[in-house]
Amino acid sequence: MLILIAGPYRSGTNDDPILIKENLNKLEAMALPIFRKGHVPMIGEWVALPLLHLAGSQKPGDAVWDEIQYPVAHRLLEKCDAVLRIPGESKGADKDVEIAKARGLKVYYHIKDIPDAE
Repeated sequence: MLILIAGPYRSGTNDDPILIKENLNKLEAMALPIFRKGHVPMIGEWVALPLLHLAGSQKPGDAVWDEIQYPVAHRLLEKCDAVLRIPGESKGADKDVEIAKARGLKVYYHIKDIPDAE
């Protein structure tokens, strides 16, 4: 399965780059366990951050950010088979879960619940 890891990125950081990086580290910490279960992990920021840079975003929440950040995850969800929603308040991650459920995708809330690939 291609599994989108959804959780806080900017939420709760007051746009502090150190706290944003800590949130990204928490998202990325789930990638290797998903891979070791035989799946392909995906994080929206892995796609969005280079695009934001190329498009000239100056800071989180600017017009370029709004054009790219959340739409990337929503487009990825068209290709994903499931979502792993990690803990933490996040309107963006909650929206990812809502979209995933509407599309009939599996939503997991703990890594142990993701089955091993066959």
